[in-house]
Amino acid sequence: MTVIGVSLGHADDRAAEHWLHEVVRPVGLPGLIACTHLVRTPYPHVAISLAASDGLPDGLSASADGFASGAEVAAVEHRERNSGRAVLYPGVESLIGELSVAELLERSAIEQVTLLGGAQQTADTRLTTRDFVRPQWINGVLTLIVAPVGAGRIAPFELPDPTPCCADKH
Repeated sequence: MTVIGVSLGHADDRAAEHWLHEVVRPVGLPGLIACTHLVRTPYPHVAISLAASDGLPDGLSASADGFASGAEVAAVEHRERNSGRAVLYPGVESLIGELSVAELLERSAIEQVTLLGGAQQTADTRLTTRDFVRPQWINGVLTLIVAPVGAGRIAPFELPDPTPCCADKH
């Protein structure tokens, strides 16, 4: 599998995801797993890693001047499956609405579902996707972190449109 890092100085996940959807997704690479990574060099920003079994086009590997170190960090983290928040991955387009944990695991590259607090879910537990499913590499396994949302249902812990931490402070 070919893994590369791209570091363009994106300020946040939203900007990096926008780039992925505008530039990478249209290329239509089979088996692509594209992740965001918070990196510290040359200053804190979001870098991207891209991995595909059939290789990647050369044009995707460019990084902005001075950002090569951030790109390398992202590539190493993805290659070692230590970290990375998956945005594009096999099956992501089918994770809409509500489905069971078993359906999620069957339809996508996600390998594990972990419920916050250590409680257990079953293959039949209903997952409300909010049409926003961002698993992470944790100990070599693509893992979706979920939280209870009531009535025996779970949902991805990460919200699609989180409120900025200081939105109401003036």
